[in-house]
Amino acid sequence: MKTSKIRFYVTISIVKIATKILKILGRNATHLPGWMANKLCPDFLGHLEKPERLVYITGTNGKTTVSNLTAEVLKDNGYDYINNASGSNVSEGVISALLSKSSFFGKSRCKLAILEVDERYSPLIYPYMPPDYLLCTNLFRDSYKRNAHAEFIFNVLNSQIPRHTKLILNGEDLISNHLAVGNERCYFGIHCPDGHSSSDNIIKDIVACPNCGAMLKYEYIRYNHIGRAHCPNCDFGSPEMDYSVEKIDYDSQRCLVKTPDGTYDFKLIGNNVTDIYNMIAAISLLSELGLKMPQIQESFEKVKVAASRYSSEMVNGRELIMNLAKGQNPIACSRVCDFIQHEQGTKTVVCMVDDFFDAKETSENIAWIFDIDFEFLNNNSVKQIVLTGARNADYHLRLLMAGIPEEKIVCCEKEVDAADYVDISLSDKIYLLYDVYTVEYAEKVYQNLKKRLEEGGEKAQ
Repeated sequence: MKTSKIRFYVTISIVKIATKILKILGRNATHLPGWMANKLCPDFLGHLEKPERLVYITGTNGKTTVSNLTAEVLKDNGYDYINNASGSNVSEGVISALLSKSSFFGKSRCKLAILEVDERYSPLIYPYMPPDYLLCTNLFRDSYKRNAHAEFIFNVLNSQIPRHTKLILNGEDLISNHLAVGNERCYFGIHCPDGHSSSDNIIKDIVACPNCGAMLKYEYIRYNHIGRAHCPNCDFGSPEMDYSVEKIDYDSQRCLVKTPDGTYDFKLIGNNVTDIYNMIAAISLLSELGLKMPQIQESFEKVKVAASRYSSEMVNGRELIMNLAKGQNPIACSRVCDFIQHEQGTKTVVCMVDDFFDAKETSENIAWIFDIDFEFLNNNSVKQIVLTGARNADYHLRLLMAGIPEEKIVCCEKEVDAADYVDISLSDKIYLLYDVYTVEYAEKVYQNLKKRLEEGGEKAQ
């Protein structure tokens, strides 16, 4: 037996035992087993048995929601699958997910894997486990120090996609929908006015044709570079969509979805345009995996956006909302700001989207703060904005640059104290915008705000 194979069996034995111990101790074991496997056996994925069908969901924004939606519908229809919804989307999380449904010697107990995969980790995963299906939600600039620019991420991902992989792509994203041009593919998107997005964003990640350099002609822009465009000098442009949202009714919370099999009525999973993109992406993938549209339709009546991303409740006549905004990601933050401006009623916004890990680095890049469209919050319906965290002064400067009046802005250095600075008498809705790494603080602030609302609210500081 080869040395590498012996190392694999020794590693998987150690990892399996460690996983059992972690579970006995009440730990989730969603990341550490994969980390141990990589450390002890660098080619661990190459030896681990793969499920018959590997489905990867990647992209800058929306991959977690699409992965969770897909998994929920599959579960509702009786499918058994491997999923890393509760773990990480890097190689360690993928390994941990595969190990959770494998035998002591690495034999897969599942025929299907639905895995969220970070696009930067494709070189570490795809060579060992090439996907049969790859859904890419979109590609934007994100985490500038790590990801540089959307073109860089495109090239990393594009270089790893195998020829046999079928692609499910956003037909309105001119960057991601040109991945692996020779592969079989289908496209999804929105083919009607959505009413809940604005096109006057600061940044647009593709303005010139990558083939000939001519300025692209946009038929419409839904937000940032998401829309339809073509090159006036060559054949580069937006494709026709196979799966599309044809009508949106926000009042009834329904939409019409056109598919290759006909047009179907679906329940909306949220009012944000990104929710609708995530929804049509999941529908497209599920259909390509072989589910019938009535099955998908029925299951979507039961699903909702994960509470870890968006949640709200009425407290003493006011709505209290938690909304993930993702630090280092100007597009995600801009989408949330745009969503807030389109919502009814008066609003207060608590902003706590500092990336804690960035503070530990030897250098910082705060350019992303200035790429966020805070201008969307510069309207009469937003009554107060509370800025908290180590970077509150930088956000303060950015909001002033956006034209937001000084008297609406309150700064608070410590996240846990943010609730005390909110004047709850000002607004019908209080939005708490948080980052993945500030969720612990956000939950404490949420509970403090809830308590104040229940008590009627004392005067803010």
